[in-house]
Amino acid sequence: MTNPSTGQTDGGDIALGLDTFGDVTNDAEGKPLSHGQTIRHLVEEGVLADRAGLDHFAIGEHHTDSMPLSAADVVLAAIASRTSHIRLGSAVTVISSDDPVRVFQRYATLDAVSGGRAEVILGRGSSTESFPIFGYDLSDYEELFEEKVSLFAELLQEKPVTWSGNTRASLDGLSIYPHSESGSIPTWIGVGGSPQSVIRTARYGFSLMLAIIGGETARFAPFSQLFQQALEKFGQPRRPVGVHAPGHVAATDEQAVEEFLPAFEATIRSVSKQRGFRTPTRESLMRDVGPGGALHIGSPETVARKITATLKDLNATRFDLKYGMNGMSHGALMTNIELFGTKVAPLVREMMGS
Repeated sequence: MTNPSTGQTDGGDIALGLDTFGDVTNDAEGKPLSHGQTIRHLVEEGVLADRAGLDHFAIGEHHTDSMPLSAADVVLAAIASRTSHIRLGSAVTVISSDDPVRVFQRYATLDAVSGGRAEVILGRGSSTESFPIFGYDLSDYEELFEEKVSLFAELLQEKPVTWSGNTRASLDGLSIYPHSESGSIPTWIGVGGSPQSVIRTARYGFSLMLAIIGGETARFAPFSQLFQQALEKFGQPRRPVGVHAPGHVAATDEQAVEEFLPAFEATIRSVSKQRGFRTPTRESLMRDVGPGGALHIGSPETVARKITATLKDLNATRFDLKYGMNGMSHGALMTNIELFGTKVAPLVREMMGS
């Protein structure tokens, strides 16, 4: 049974789901599909995730030609109308360049449409293309996130809100509607490597999502420990720790690498040039495919073993596979979803002893 305050299954059970950035897929001839067709395919993928028995399906906000998912909540509402069990949320919502009131209202509306299955993962925005679009200065990056998270925390109480800050208009005892089904929308904060972000998450009593895209997953174990210590210090109840990491499942290890790694490598190389970090090599990426690395790629058995190790290393109870990359085929993604739900998830639950 799902805990309505956290969106996590009760009793410490493992929750397994999928995250996507809505990357544009290619047709059978290798040509990019339209944004419209990519989004329609994404709805089908969310419906399949529900049928395959997965716990979560989340869409990350982006505003680019290759990732045109600027209104994730609209797509999630379409998925909600055709599903009945799976929880639906963002991965992540860039709260810094959005209005917290509108974010709350949109996901409270999604909660109503889905019968209480909505959740939110908030993030500062490692991809910052939304800032100039909505007129925000990157020099205000930290202040925008801190203030807007603080307002969102107030909104989650679903009581009249009094709040003031520098980044938006003040609220003076105003009530914000609609209210959610359970009285509070489960909220997580995505953290990519900052102890300060971990402590902030604990201070607000949100759940922690560790976003791992490369390197060894075990290096995030201190963040999981810090989070639980900080929750105790702030007098907050225990909250779950989740892991978001890239991956792909196919019939064999070789097929999974062949389908996923070239697309992932091309994307990472492009991003590294934009952001100025070291360009990865094929050798370094293959190390991440191996034991202890961040890429969960392979056959169902291989991926299940690696997810189990990741969850144990990080003392986490939720794993979201970030699937799909620009240029992959919709068919490969659908097979990945089917295998992840029907093969990987049962194996992980068995290995974890839940």
